[in-house]
Amino acid sequence: MNRMRFAIFAMVCATPLLVQTSLAQESFQVELGKDGETIEDMRPVFLTFEARPLPAISPTEVARRYQRLFDASDEPEVRIDALNRLSNIQDVSGEDVGFSADQEARVYQQALESYESILTRGSYSGKLDELLYQMARAHALTGESEKSIDRLEQLVGLYPDSSLVPEAHFRIAESEFASGEYFQAEAAYLAAIEAAENPELTRKARYMLGWSQFKQGESAWSRAGKTFYTVLDSLLPDPQSVNALSDTEVDLIDDALRIVATMAARQGGTDTLVQWLGDGNERAWTYLAFDRLADYYAANGAFEQSVQTNRAFVDFSPEHAAKPLFMVQIADVWRMVGDAAKVRRAHADYVAMFATDTAFIQLPPEEQQRWRSVSRELADYYYHSGSGLKEQAGARAESAFATAAGYYRALGDRQDRPGEVLRLAGDAYLQAGDIQNALQSFQQAAYDTADYGEAADSGWAAITVLRQQWLEGEGAATDRLTGLTSEADRFAGKFPEDSRVSGLMADLAGKWLEAGDREQALKYAQTVLTNPRATPSTRYSAWVVTGRGRQQLGEFGLAERAWKHALDLTADPAVPDEIAGTDDTIRSQLATAIYRQGENAAAAGNAAAAVAHFRRVGPVVPGSDIAIKAQFDAGNTLLKAGEYALAIPELEAFRRDYPSNPLASEISEKLVHAYVSSDQPAAAAQELLDRAKNSPDPWPLKLRAAGLFHEAGSIPRRNQVYAAYLDTQPAATSAAEHIELQTLRHRLLITVEAPEPYRQALLSQEMDSRWHSDQTLAWAARQSLILGAKAAASFATIRLGQPLAESLSAKQVALEKARKYFLDAEALAGDAVLSESLYRRAELYRALATDLMNSTVPGELNELEAMQYQMLLEEEAFPFEEKAIRLHADNHRRITSSGYDAWIGKSLDVLATLNPGRYDRSVRWMSWANDEEGDDAG
Repeated sequence: MNRMRFAIFAMVCATPLLVQTSLAQESFQVELGKDGETIEDMRPVFLTFEARPLPAISPTEVARRYQRLFDASDEPEVRIDALNRLSNIQDVSGEDVGFSADQEARVYQQALESYESILTRGSYSGKLDELLYQMARAHALTGESEKSIDRLEQLVGLYPDSSLVPEAHFRIAESEFASGEYFQAEAAYLAAIEAAENPELTRKARYMLGWSQFKQGESAWSRAGKTFYTVLDSLLPDPQSVNALSDTEVDLIDDALRIVATMAARQGGTDTLVQWLGDGNERAWTYLAFDRLADYYAANGAFEQSVQTNRAFVDFSPEHAAKPLFMVQIADVWRMVGDAAKVRRAHADYVAMFATDTAFIQLPPEEQQRWRSVSRELADYYYHSGSGLKEQAGARAESAFATAAGYYRALGDRQDRPGEVLRLAGDAYLQAGDIQNALQSFQQAAYDTADYGEAADSGWAAITVLRQQWLEGEGAATDRLTGLTSEADRFAGKFPEDSRVSGLMADLAGKWLEAGDREQALKYAQTVLTNPRATPSTRYSAWVVTGRGRQQLGEFGLAERAWKHALDLTADPAVPDEIAGTDDTIRSQLATAIYRQGENAAAAGNAAAAVAHFRRVGPVVPGSDIAIKAQFDAGNTLLKAGEYALAIPELEAFRRDYPSNPLASEISEKLVHAYVSSDQPAAAAQELLDRAKNSPDPWPLKLRAAGLFHEAGSIPRRNQVYAAYLDTQPAATSAAEHIELQTLRHRLLITVEAPEPYRQALLSQEMDSRWHSDQTLAWAARQSLILGAKAAASFATIRLGQPLAESLSAKQVALEKARKYFLDAEALAGDAVLSESLYRRAELYRALATDLMNSTVPGELNELEAMQYQMLLEEEAFPFEEKAIRLHADNHRRITSSGYDAWIGKSLDVLATLNPGRYDRSVRWMSWANDEEGDDAG
């Protein structure tokens, strides 16, 4: 607690102070006592009066001569002078050269006798004031205090202008003080001060004046305080005066401060002291008063008041050079108490008070070092506290780490080699969740600190922080990765020999690839591959990134090379099991790179190269999906290139090797295409029929096969399929299907030996369908005419006999059947078949009329009846003949609208027979546009 006083009073002046000649005549000392148990018992410090220096002669020899002179002389004046000189020698030399204790009592008793003798005679060659002074001294030394004071008062009263008066007042005051007459002592000390011309005596008198006032109690303490302030002002007029203090002055200062502290403590403490000192005067010793009051409180167990006093000085003199010591003393007080928490708070206040650059620079070197030491203690404490709280309370732990980080960081700025504390700051910031400050601290430790052995580890910590940011995904991905990359480049540049560089670069390569920047990824992968310190594991990672990057850039040849290197590394004994276990994955990637080369070659039209690449895939990953796909694509590529002779066996081999693979289902169609394209339609048709066997809906395939048989001219095999399909009685659901079915029927009826079912089906389907085409209508109309002609032929075979009604009825039914077919043909094909239809219909009626006329007459009729019967037949036949003529005439009239054709010509021939007057002419009929030749109607 007294470190400030020890610092201030360490240097004292060892040379005795000189006094005036008048004081050299005597030298005596007064012990006024020490501290008592109460304020009333307190005493001022020991005071010593000093004489002038001795001459350059042995003090012992000089003293021996004066002793001999005192004993040998009978003259009072001589003896008194010898005694004075002897005393001066002893005082100045500091040696025990005077009389012994027993001799001294005898000597001064004899001296008193000499003084009395001189006074009785009334004559003295010296000065009487000096004689009175010496008599007072002699009475004091012989224990006659009252007589001593009487002589001093006599001196003061008789010789007020004597140079000895100030000291006489001082001795009187001391006597009053010793007797407890403090008020009278105060007056005497004031008189001494007023009379004294010697600064030393003045200071001592003022010092004792303060004690006199102090002893009078609290009512006089205000006066005592001012008096002691004056003493202190005289001893410490400026800060530099502390370097020229004697031991006595140090004691005086210490005692004055003790009394001031005592009075302040008893009268309000710190507030009183501030009030006394806050008079506007700047004093060099103010801080000592606060220090002594703080010590007073601490010594008496008032620790809170001691702390408040120290803090009060800091507030009272915020710019004072002693401020750091007061802040430290606060911690010392709490350390005395044993309150570690308050010690830390005091240290924290101390550190905070001088945390700014301006404040820190103003500290003396030893205090700067103390600041560093205290900061480190606080930092370490909070760091360990955070570590202990980490598993229990996250928020409290983070707060502790944040506090520790702040101390470490500030300390790092104030050390020549701050690497360690900056790294600790980074770690503490990190655990406090302050990523940016953690990063900055690690970076400073790594890159801005000279001769730090763990700089690389600090740099790596910064890398780790940025990696964590990347994983947590805070901020834009590209920005985070750019920051990590910049830090990694910085680390690699500063610590190129570090074994972690290759792994770092490999990691960066992977992240850039993931971010989509393949150029950056390949760049960092290359740095790994060219690093001689790269481990097999990091080279593996770099080759993987290279393979993926090249693959994404479409550089599959380079990708293949990278994957081959990576595959080789999976077999390296130095790689961990997780890498060794990736060989199948790498083979898959290698196969993909080869396969993509095949795809590119195929896209470029280089079928041979494509097939060669595709065939290389299988040996890399036999039986894999990509190997199967490559084999399939080999055949497909040949197919697309028109190499059908090569494609067909390739495709057949694929189907044979992988019958269960989904791609095998495409082979059949590709083979069909190959067969068709290579002019093998029958083989294509057979492929379709084979496929149809396992198809849930075989007919589309069979019909396609039939079409190919048709194309190949294999009509029987075609018809076999057509017939089987039509046997299933398919129903058209669209116009296209209707036309397709009608086409099948038409092809059958014109190629099979028994076409009648297909003819009738074609006609009925067309009649019933809502969909038609010109072709199907024409086909149906033709079949209707053919069927009508067949029906007409059947009609002609029916002979009219008896009974006529029965045979005529059958004849009429047959006529109506044929007529219906002709009308259906007209309905289907219109003008295209109308001429023929009209002709055939007319002929039906003409044939019926003829058959009626030629029918037999019943045999039981007589001639007249037979004639009448014949007339009736003619009457019945006439309408039919007329109808035939009318239909033929209608056909004739079509010449003007449709032109001449063979069927119209036949109608004209019939008309010429039936109505020769009108139609039997030698006329050549011509169409409007061109001659009708070669008409085979008839």
